[in-house]
Amino acid sequence: MDQQRPLLYLTLVFLGFMIWSAWQQDHAPKPQAQANSNTSASANSQSASSTGAADVPQQAASDSDSSVPQSTTSTVTSGSIIKVKTDTLQFEINTRGGDIEQVGLPTYPVSIDEPDVPVIILDRAKQYSAQSGLGHKKIAGQKSSDLAPNHYAVYSSPSNEYTLKDGEDTLIIPLTWTGPTGITVTKRFIFKRGEFLVSVEHEVKNQSNQLWSGFEYRQIRHGPLKKSAGGFGNVQSYIGPAFYDFDDGKYKYEKLKFSNFDDPDERLNKKIEGGWVAMLEHYFVSAWVPPQHQTNTFYSKYINNGDTPNYIMGLKTSLVDVAPGASHTFKSNFYVGPKIQEHLEKIAKGLDLTVDYGIFTVFSKPIFWLLKFMHGIFGNWGWAIIFVTITIKLIFFYPSAMSYKSMAKMKKLSPKMKEMQARYKNDPQAKQKAMMEFYRKEKINPLGGCLPMLIQIPVFMGLYWVLQESVELRQAPWIGWYKDLSVMDPFLVLPILMGASMWLQQKLNPPQMDPMQQKIFQWLPVVFTVMFLFFPAGLVLYWLVNNILSIAQQWYINKKIIGDS
Repeated sequence: MDQQRPLLYLTLVFLGFMIWSAWQQDHAPKPQAQANSNTSASANSQSASSTGAADVPQQAASDSDSSVPQSTTSTVTSGSIIKVKTDTLQFEINTRGGDIEQVGLPTYPVSIDEPDVPVIILDRAKQYSAQSGLGHKKIAGQKSSDLAPNHYAVYSSPSNEYTLKDGEDTLIIPLTWTGPTGITVTKRFIFKRGEFLVSVEHEVKNQSNQLWSGFEYRQIRHGPLKKSAGGFGNVQSYIGPAFYDFDDGKYKYEKLKFSNFDDPDERLNKKIEGGWVAMLEHYFVSAWVPPQHQTNTFYSKYINNGDTPNYIMGLKTSLVDVAPGASHTFKSNFYVGPKIQEHLEKIAKGLDLTVDYGIFTVFSKPIFWLLKFMHGIFGNWGWAIIFVTITIKLIFFYPSAMSYKSMAKMKKLSPKMKEMQARYKNDPQAKQKAMMEFYRKEKINPLGGCLPMLIQIPVFMGLYWVLQESVELRQAPWIGWYKDLSVMDPFLVLPILMGASMWLQQKLNPPQMDPMQQKIFQWLPVVFTVMFLFFPAGLVLYWLVNNILSIAQQWYINKKIIGDS
């Protein structure tokens, strides 16, 4: 077995993985239509009117079909916008339903060149919003919307602008709704300084002479996703809806494709204790998190909002009875912000899994811990990447040494192998038998260069996803012109150096005997250089450092084995 083949196999595995990831991103089922990017709040209200109440959950968690519209609906009225500013969040809340229609993150600018422009997560233009409301048990002859405010009900607010002032740690936004039957509901948004987690409450005061029996629902609504740019440098983790499910005696992280929302067999309708529902983006997430002791019905819905499909992930409580003269407060949390694992895991079990490393999670988790540890020492993510690469290289020093020793020995014996190839060129079976005898006599393991490298592939892929998915590296500087390790190198220095290091590494390997393999290896540095031009600089930095360390190790072993001969 030719000893340079392991490098070819490793390279082809990596290329195959990247091509597969890019293909999935480009060919995964997409929503049918794209919303007009100029969609406004008033347009959304009109669209909502056309859908009736198909997006309002029905009364009880035990209903067999929660997507059936109510028989009677109230007229949809446009509300006014309430603007809320804290040190970490910029909210726009519509008094119609108390919908969270837009959220900006001032501590996460859209780019380094626009430090005062916050990245937008929930976005009115994308029909991406967070909704919550109350529903009531059906009573003959009465509208549910007169007994409980759903997300079409119009609230009143003391002000249209709120700001968390210096010296304040809490900001409370109260919205009030009063029904015609003596029911008053106060919806509160409670913001905390330095946090991306917002508490949302519905306080029901029953001032009627009848029992109030209702439930709370919370849901995330999203219009169709724009088709993201493909290519090797833009391969990202999962983007879309997800939830935390309890099944077969254990919790697990689940994803639900938009393409399955209109399939009755794939639609989510399940009671779960605790858990959460979320909408994932690259680096950011929005999630409704109920009290973890509470059992909710998790559901998904597909709605044709005019000519634009909308997708809803939500959860609702069981019925709660409030006696005349009594009150009850429904409580939930809504998170909208960066996917910082240590913060998310404190909010709810499994929420940190929204940092989606895919099948390499078991490797990526400890690698991310090591990366954070190194950052704590050096205070710079670029140097942290370098020293994590060195650490991983040290861990695999022995198996790598085995591989390089095997390659060096093969290089030393290559003249004899060429002679044997020429002698038996017309007799493949004899050549194979002679080669195996040669390996046995010289004590060469034909798999010696292959297996150690294959063992490292999952670790390399795990580190790849850590560097690709970690929001901590977003807009993280290193040195010189490297102001953001999450974007491509503007001067292409790292990719070119990486290609050169790959070419030099090939020169240290045994020469190829197969002409086809020779041609493939000659072009691999060029192919990888072109591919890595579009990769985030942090990923290219890792690959370059790994190549340099491999060259040093391989050169030393070659010198020791070949030089001493």
